[in-house]
Amino acid sequence: MAERQLANKLEEYIEKIHYSDRYSDDLYEYRHVILPKPLLKLVPKDYFDEKVGTLRLLSEAEWRGIGITQSLGWEHYELPSRMSYFSAV
Repeated sequence: MAERQLANKLEEYIEKIHYSDRYSDDLYEYRHVILPKPLLKLVPKDYFDEKVGTLRLLSEAEWRGIGITQSLGWEHYELPSRMSYFSAV
């Protein structure tokens, strides 16, 4: 039962992930992703930088594994305190 409740909560949090509109420069296309705070509590501890307490740069498998969805080619590239940025070539 507890496992099912956790899965339901996770789905609820994933639905609340905010994706910005895309914007670009001459080389790349960008967008930022804001994760709901309750979702961050479910992210594996090793995804965080212990020195600053924020998410570290994540591989595609890692960010997809926590519910972030992007089309192929996006990379996690910057870490402001509460936002994560992704770019596509």
